[in-house]
Amino acid sequence: MKSVVFDTNVLLDLFVFNDFRALHLKQALLNQQIDALASPKTLEEFADVISRPLFALETIDQKKILLQWTSLARVLDDQSLLSSPWRSQDPDDQVFLDLAFTARPCTLISKDNEVLKFADHAAKENILISADYQSLEF
Repeated sequence: MKSVVFDTNVLLDLFVFNDFRALHLKQALLNQQIDALASPKTLEEFADVISRPLFALETIDQKKILLQWTSLARVLDDQSLLSSPWRSQDPDDQVFLDLAFTARPCTLISKDNEVLKFADHAAKENILISADYQSLEF
């Protein structure tokens, strides 16, 4: 089973927008075909983002989304994460890089340019960083 890290923007596509390009990923999650990884910091960030007025989600809907994601993800302690050799200028992005580095071999799906810029370096560590939702095969 492939270990996969989804950044917050991808989680929004999966759980808030139900983006048709990501439906196969959500189905793979539901079918337990993916070892989806999270950490308390990534969960906190996702909770913060979906609570923003921009998304207009009722508190009950936010809780349902978080519950669904946490029930599908394997949560690793933030303290157990190895520090990746790549340093993001955005501390919110760093945890995704560290999570993928800890779980290697791993795929990190992100739409964030600050994360994607490390793709070539990460490949040398057996980590695929990609914005392509089709990059995973099941």
